Amino acid sequence: MNKTIINKILITLAFLFSYRILAYITIPGVDTEILRQFFDSNKNNALGLFNMFSGQAVERFSIISLGIMPYITASIVMELLAATFPNLAKMKKERDGMRKYMQIIRYATIAITVIQAISVSIGLKALEGGYGNPILIDNNTFVFISVFSMLAGTMMLMWIGEQITQRGVGNGISLIIFAGIVAGIPSAIGKTFDSISKGEINILVAILMFAVILGTIFIIIYVELAERRIPVSYARKIIIQNQNKRIMNYIPIKLNLSGVIPPIFASAVLIFPSTILQASSNKIMLSIADFLSPNNYAYNCLMFILVMFFAFFYSSIVFNSKDISENLKRQGGFIPGLRPGEGTINFLNTTASNLTFWGALYLACISTIPWVLLKSAGIPFVFGGTAVLIVVQVAIDTMRRIEAQVYMNKYKTLSATGL
Repeated sequence: MNKTIINKILITLAFLFSYRILAYITIPGVDTEILRQFFDSNKNNALGLFNMFSGQAVERFSIISLGIMPYITASIVMELLAATFPNLAKMKKERDGMRKYMQIIRYATIAITVIQAISVSIGLKALEGGYGNPILIDNNTFVFISVFSMLAGTMMLMWIGEQITQRGVGNGISLIIFAGIVAGIPSAIGKTFDSISKGEINILVAILMFAVILGTIFIIIYVELAERRIPVSYARKIIIQNQNKRIMNYIPIKLNLSGVIPPIFASAVLIFPSTILQASSNKIMLSIADFLSPNNYAYNCLMFILVMFFAFFYSSIVFNSKDISENLKRQGGFIPGLRPGEGTINFLNTTASNLTFWGALYLACISTIPWVLLKSAGIPFVFGGTAVLIVVQVAIDTMRRIEAQVYMNKYKTLSATGL
């Protein structure tokens, strides 16, 4: 493997290691043992899911307790605004405009982080652990310290994600979520084996749980590698002119165009209100938070709908048939049986829409059906379909990017030395 790629992998691992170190830096003024007991009793609701995505940083009340979710929420808002306002969409396409666009997302992340941090801090002041013990050691300046600490932690996490994307391999934000989920797998496996040894979970039920997870992984890998290849023809003159260059004779359109983004966006949208409502002491607010608990059918129904919506929404952004048609025409290529221009655009849009429907249905089913199967069997397993989907998709995407860079370096070496 090329030295450059090895350096990028080491940089990525170093940044992920620093992320895990941040998860153990606790905000002053909190009794972490009582807080851990509180999260043990709330592991099956929104707080448990939020704790899983943060890599157990919430139960330690780390400076990165809010995780990367404020940044994702800000990105969702900006994507919706870009789809609504043409000027913002134009800004996103330009090089200088993209910098301004990302700067707006960062400012929006700060605002969302402050709102969430204040809500969590005020809610934590009203909470009590077992036997009425207060979670906070010092109540006086806790809100100010915790808000400032969580804001600094989220900004550091956002910076780590951007550095991984620019200098490492893979998407930094996705890898941070991936690392947070993977960090909780050993403890989850340990608790499962402990429950089996105590007789709380039957061995046959545990085998069923393992089979569901394994089946989900195989389905995800199979679908993620699936694509529709639309044949492309080139004029003889173009082929002769580019005989020393590699010209792709098909247009690959993936079954899942949106990747891992829809379940992440859907989880962020559902976790954001649940986190704020859970911090409230109002009975109505708490009942709504319980209604949106990941252990309820209502949450998973909403998850199904939101994943479908974000899959169509994000696919419409990443797949631009007009640009593909123009690039194809510029290179002297055409799809057999179709006229260049409007005919090609309509055909690509129709094909992408059909594939997106099945891709969105696949994402929605993977995000909810494993939970339904485990719920019906009475298995208290915290890693639902969404977590498995994110882990497998991010792993596949990262491997593809590494493989692409390996091939790119091979072509550079061949062009420099010759055959």
